[in-house]
Amino acid sequence: MDTPFVLLCSRCGHIESVDVPFWCCPICRAHWELRSDHYAQGLPVEEDKFGVWRYRQTIPVPGSAGIVSLGEPSTALTAESVANRPVWFKHEYQQPSGSFKDRGATVLITMARHLGVDRIVADSSGNAGAAVAAYSARAGIACRIFVPASTSEGKLRQIMAYGADLERVPGTREETAAAAVKEAETAFYASHYRHPLLLHGVKTMAFELWEQMGHTVPGTVVVPVGNGSLILGLYTGFKELIARGIMDVLPRLIGVQSRNCSPVVDLFHHQPVKDACKPTLAEGIAVTRPFLGEMIVAAVRETGGGMITVTEELMEEAFRQAWHSGLCIEKTAAVGPAGVRAVIESRVDVPDPILTVLTGHGLK
Repeated sequence: MDTPFVLLCSRCGHIESVDVPFWCCPICRAHWELRSDHYAQGLPVEEDKFGVWRYRQTIPVPGSAGIVSLGEPSTALTAESVANRPVWFKHEYQQPSGSFKDRGATVLITMARHLGVDRIVADSSGNAGAAVAAYSARAGIACRIFVPASTSEGKLRQIMAYGADLERVPGTREETAAAAVKEAETAFYASHYRHPLLLHGVKTMAFELWEQMGHTVPGTVVVPVGNGSLILGLYTGFKELIARGIMDVLPRLIGVQSRNCSPVVDLFHHQPVKDACKPTLAEGIAVTRPFLGEMIVAAVRETGGGMITVTEELMEEAFRQAWHSGLCIEKTAAVGPAGVRAVIESRVDVPDPILTVLTGHGLK
C-alpha cells in the first residue's frame, strides 16, 4: 500500500491498512480515524489536473487504483459583500452532482471499486445520497440509498435517476442511519460521516483555497454544520497544510446551524441536546444527534472558533439575496451567508478574510 496513512479505531486503537473493506472497527465497531506519522513537506500537485485529483498524492488511496471521476472541477471563488463587508464565496454547488459531497464520493467510491466492492449502501438527507449514487453509477456498482421520508422530492428524483435503489424511511434522520447500518451487514457502507476517506476528499477544498488565494488561507471560515463532513473536511485539510510546513495558524472555524435544529451548538455551549428538531428550511443539516458531534466541537475549539445559530427568517433572506445576485443555491446553502451576516452583525472580532461555502445547487 503506497500511502503513509492507516485506519485507527477511535475507541480501542486497533489498526488496519487503508485498503480493507471494513467501514468500522471489526473489534469494537467504533468509527475509524485516518492517521499518518509522516507528511512530506510542501503540497504536491499534478499540474495537468484540476479539482480533487490534482492532489492525488495526498489522498489515501493506492496509486494503482483506477479513479472514479465525473470531472470534479476546481470550483469558483468569488468576492461578495455581506452586511457591507467583503466576504469570499466558494461555489461548491458547481460539483457534478450539485454539492461539495462529490469531493468525498469520488475518493470513497474509487477505493470501493479498487477493493472489488459490488454493492454499496448509504444514508443521507439528500446531497450525500445523490453523490454516492452518481459515483456508484459511474463505477458500475449497485447502490441503495436510505433517506428520511421527508426528503425533498427533487433530491429523491435525482438519486433514482442515477439508477440507485431508494429506500424512504419514516422517522428521523437517526432512524434512517440505523436502517442503513443494518443493511451494511451485507454491503459496503459508504457513509459520509463514518468513513474517514470522505473527509480526505473534502480536505482538498482547503488545498484548493490555498492555491486560489495566492498561497494563503482565509482568516475565518463560516460553514453550515449537520453531520460535520464539511467543517471536519476543511479542518483536516488545514491541519495537513500545517503538517506539511505550508502555513502556521489554523483559520478560525465557525459552524452554523438552524435555531430550530442545533445539537452541535448545544454541545459546544454545554447545553442539553434536544431530543427532536423543529421544521427548518435547512433540511440538509437537520440532524438531531450528529454521530461526530464531539469531534466537531473539539475541532472548532482548537481553531478558536465557535458554533452559532441563525433564524429561519435570516436564512430565507440570505437565500433570496443569493438568487437575486445570480447564485443558484438550495436553501440549506444559504446557511453559510446567513451565518456570516450573524457573525458580522454581532460585532465579534474575527480575522479577515472571511469565507463561506455555498454547499448545494438550487435546481435540486
